[in-house]
Amino acid sequence: MDLQLKEKVALITGGSKGIGRQTALTLLKEGAKVAIAARNEQDLQKAEQLLKSEVPGAEILTVSADLQNEAGAEKAVQQTVSYYGQIDILVNCAGAAPGGLLLDLTEEDWDFAMGLKFRGYVRMAKATIPQFLKQKQGVIVNVVGNDGVKPSWWELTGTAVNAADLAVMSALANQYGNENIRINCVNPGPVDTGRWESLTEAYARDMKISIEEANEAADKSMPFGRIATPQEVANVVAFLASDCAAFVHNSVVNIDGGQMKNILDRKQQKSKENLPTGKP
Repeated sequence: MDLQLKEKVALITGGSKGIGRQTALTLLKEGAKVAIAARNEQDLQKAEQLLKSEVPGAEILTVSADLQNEAGAEKAVQQTVSYYGQIDILVNCAGAAPGGLLLDLTEEDWDFAMGLKFRGYVRMAKATIPQFLKQKQGVIVNVVGNDGVKPSWWELTGTAVNAADLAVMSALANQYGNENIRINCVNPGPVDTGRWESLTEAYARDMKISIEEANEAADKSMPFGRIATPQEVANVVAFLASDCAAFVHNSVVNIDGGQMKNILDRKQQKSKENLPTGKP
C-alpha cells in the first residue's frame, strides 16, 4: 500500500533510538523527509548514519533538544520549519517512566516521568500546533503505552503519565479536529528495544523473582508468546500519520498483542494459588 507520504515532513521526538528511530526509518522508506529530535548529540549522529545507510539519499535533520523544557520543544519545531519550510507530522516518542512501587518511588522519579513522557508531549503539541494552524493541516501521533489503559501497580509512574497523555490528547483532538489537525495515540505493550531489559530487571526486583522468572511471566502474558518488534509499532504509527488514515481521529490503538497483564500480577496469582480447592 502506498501511504502517500512522499515529500511529507515528519518531526519525531525520541528519534535516535528504539521505536522512534524505527518510525523514522519507516517514514523515510515511504518517501517522507524526517527530523529526529533527542538530547544526546552522539546518539543522533549514530541514528543518522544508520538511517542513511538503510535509505541512501534520504533527507534527515537531527536536532539536539531537551524536551524537559519549553525552549527545547520550540527549538525542535523551529529548526525543522527553518530547514524544511513546514511540518506535516509530529510523532511524540520521547520519554520513559521508571518502573517501581508506590512506597519506593521518589519525588525525582515522578518528576522525571511527568516531565518528559507527559509534559514533554504537551510541550511538543503546544509548540507544533501553531505551525499546523498556519498550514491549515497537520497530524500528531503519540506513542504512549498500554499502562494507561491496563494499569499496573508495579509500573505506577507509567500508569499515571500514560493515562494523562491519553486524556489530554483526546481533549486536544476535540479542540483541533475542525482545524484539520488529526490527533491519535498508540499504546505499545512490551517491545524489543534496548529499554526492555531494564524493565524486566525492575519487574523482577519488585516481584522478588529471578530475571528468568520475569521473562517467563512476560511471555506468558502475551497470547502470541512473544513481545513486539519496533517495526510492528512503527508500521501502525506510519499508517496513522498518513493520508490513508484521513478519517482516523481521536482514536487509541493498542499494539500489545492482547497482553493479559493480570498474569504479571504476582499478588493476584498468589491469591489464586491459596484459594481452597474444595477437595476434602
